[in-house]
Order: sequence, then structure tokens, then C-alpha cells
Amino acid sequence: MTTSDKPDNASETPAEPTGVAAQDWTKASADPQYRAAVVDLLGALAYGELAAFERLAEDAKLAPTLSDKAELAKMASAEFHHYEKLRDRLTEIGEEPTLAMEPFVAALDGFHRQTAPSDWLEGLVKAYVGDSIASDFYREVAARLDADSRELVLAVLDDTGHAGFAVEKVRAAIDAEPRVGGRLALWARRLMGEALSQSQRVVADRDALSTMLVGGVADGFDLAEVGRMFSRITEAHTKRMAALGLAA
Repeated sequence: MTTSDKPDNASETPAEPTGVAAQDWTKASADPQYRAAVVDLLGALAYGELAAFERLAEDAKLAPTLSDKAELAKMASAEFHHYEKLRDRLTEIGEEPTLAMEPFVAALDGFHRQTAPSDWLEGLVKAYVGDSIASDFYREVAARLDADSRELVLAVLDDTGHAGFAVEKVRAAIDAEPRVGGRLALWARRLMGEALSQSQRVVADRDALSTMLVGGVADGFDLAEVGRMFSRITEAHTKRMAALGLAA
């Protein structure tokens, strides 16, 4: 995902993991349904990183200065390296990366079509706010994965530098023209709704992944915890909006 700075209330790996979280991949993947869920998760993440690379390269065309263009190019390169890690891991565990990614192409492409930015600032807000919501969701899931899968997922969710860059540029634009803030706040609210809906669609369409999340495989969430998870994601979104100088 592009860019999320890690929120204060993001899930942390427990000091003493239990259940699947205390196992390595070799042991945990003996359960075929758990294996299928992790393959789905890695496939969704891999396509998300590939799409982030493409989008950052496109956004660079809207950059107002050469230094901004170069900064986005550097971030796009980081996203592609994340994709390569996920692709290589899928290959390592005997899965075809393109087949693992394919089920998520329509949903993710649909999200990006519906939230195509109209200018440079909207692109920055989308990368910082919209993609960060998805990253928060994946971090929540990662806390319940086997140790090997958890380490990989958290590594590819590391901030590529877009967080601080986006905050600096958006706040400067609002300081220069306060009316911009209202438009960007409305845009960020739309992104919030679309990103949450997209995350829910991705899970609902994949039986193994949805079963893992609600506790049927591994140490998943119960239904009450699903609600708390989305509350934490919403709280992190509010903090990011404040960092941008926008009203949630």
C-alpha cells in the first residue's frame, strides 16, 4: 500500500504470541484453509503494491516541480520493491503470483477508478488517507498470522516516505489558499467510505480470508472484535485528517 504512517493505535504483535501467531509458516500452513487465506492475503497485497506503483508513476505527471516528481518516482520504486517481495514469497511457497493476485484485480481497479484524483493535491490526500486505511486493515490482520507471514506483511506496509511528504505539501497548500481545505476534506471523507467498502468487499468475496477474520481459521476476530477493529481504523483516519489540517 502506498505509504501509511503507522498510527498510534495500530495493532502490535503481542509480547508472547499464542496459537497460530506463535507458529512458523511450515507448521501453520499444514491447515489448508489457513494456507488459502494467507495466499489470498498475499495476493491482495501484491496487487495493491503493483497498483500503487502504477498510480504513483501517474501522479508524478501532475507534480508541480521537478523535485516533487523525483520524490514520487522514489516512492513508486519503493512500492515496486514491496511488490517484488510478495511475488517472491508466493513463488517460494509454491504459488503462482499472477493467479494469487487475479481475484483482487476487479475490486482494486474499481476502487481506483471511483477515486481517481482530479489534481496533484487530491492525489496526495488519496495516497496518505485512502491507502492508509487499507494498510491499517492489513496490519490488524497481520497480528493474527504465523510469524513468517506476519513479518513479511508488516515489512511491505512500511512507510515509503509519502506520509511526511503529503502532510507537508497539503498543509502548505491550505496555508496558501484556505478554501482548498474544504474541498480536500470532502474528498478525504469520500475516500474513507470507499476504502472501507473496498476492504470489506475483498474479504467478503474470498471464503478462506473471511473465515480467518471471524475466527474460523487461526486466531481470528470474533464479530465484536471486527467492530472494534473498524473503530480503531476510523480513529486512525481522524488523526491523519488532523495531521493534514483537515476536519474529519
